[in-house]
Amino acid sequence: MRTLGMGLVGPGFIAAHHIDAVRRLGDVEVVAVAGSTEESAARKAREYKVDRSYGDYKALIADPDIQVIHNTTPNHLHLPVTMAALAAGKHVISDKPLALNSDEARQLRDAAIKARVGHVVTFNYRGNPLVQQARSMVASGETDGVSFVHGHYLQDWMTDPNVYSWRSDPAKGGSSSALGDIGSHWCDLAEHVSGLKIDSVLADLTTVIPVRFSAGGSAEAFSQKQSADRTPVKVQSEDLASVLLRFSNGAKGVFSVGQILPGHKNDLQLELNGKKRSLKWRQEEQNELWIGRHDQPNEIMAKDPSLVSPDARRYVHLPGGHQESWADAFRNLMRDAYDWIREGATPSAKPEMLPTFEDGYRSACIVDAMLRSHAAGGVWEKVRYAAAEN
Repeated sequence: MRTLGMGLVGPGFIAAHHIDAVRRLGDVEVVAVAGSTEESAARKAREYKVDRSYGDYKALIADPDIQVIHNTTPNHLHLPVTMAALAAGKHVISDKPLALNSDEARQLRDAAIKARVGHVVTFNYRGNPLVQQARSMVASGETDGVSFVHGHYLQDWMTDPNVYSWRSDPAKGGSSSALGDIGSHWCDLAEHVSGLKIDSVLADLTTVIPVRFSAGGSAEAFSQKQSADRTPVKVQSEDLASVLLRFSNGAKGVFSVGQILPGHKNDLQLELNGKKRSLKWRQEEQNELWIGRHDQPNEIMAKDPSLVSPDARRYVHLPGGHQESWADAFRNLMRDAYDWIREGATPSAKPEMLPTFEDGYRSACIVDAMLRSHAAGGVWEKVRYAAAEN
């Protein structure tokens, strides 16, 4: 099978994981990376063992050896970089959130559909086999519907006021910080597993650390690097939020997000309750699925290819008792993305699990509704979502 050429724009924290995942596929060549300057791009290329580097993303997009663009830039660059790639007829795999807001995300969704190319957003938790197992159990009726969806996504990497990231700058990260960065993951997972759509939201947002201290740059996520010379910067975007949810079938929900909560490293938890069973999955214990029952003992289902449903089996790569990880789920998403691209990226060929720009646009609409709800004093807001034109 023909090797596809991949080029990456924005070689920050997540870029290394994109490169690792596609290299594990075995039929994708990492051709080049592009950074903000020739020097920084060349340094990252050496670090990632990539032969070519560009100081301008337009030059990378023009490279004839590249068919797929990975956009891992800060949020404010998602629109121009992805639009340029789509205009050049390149397939695009974009980090989330898809854009700064729902208007930009809708532009990208519509442009991608018009270009008839592959368009993927990295809601990578879908790639975990037990996430797919839970989704299969709900879809097959084992839970007897869904009446309540709840959970959280909690981190602590921004607990220290000396950590200042572009995510705290509305011009680069958008009006939302924690909700856009990790709340988008939780909401996508809730909709994907439940099979339901979030219809309306009531949000309460707060900024626990209103002043951060910048060393003049932006800290990469989870970075431990610090500098002595710092300037105070006022922060207005949320680092903690709780949101009530109403789903399309009348089900209720609630979740919290925060990135300033000591001890919570990457604590994503999703629970769904039906009339017959409950299902709970935790990212930090991702090889286990909790199954709750009213009239029988509860159980823990371990990840095992001989036990999971047929829909989930293709996401399991090791026998039972052999633990799989965050990187394996990320690789699963990349496999589905490149399989789709090889099949011509037609709507009918898309793997059911794979999140596209449609999902990225919908996620932006949900976050925008949360921001409107909080700004209005904590009132219910409908998710304003426009379906794609045929």
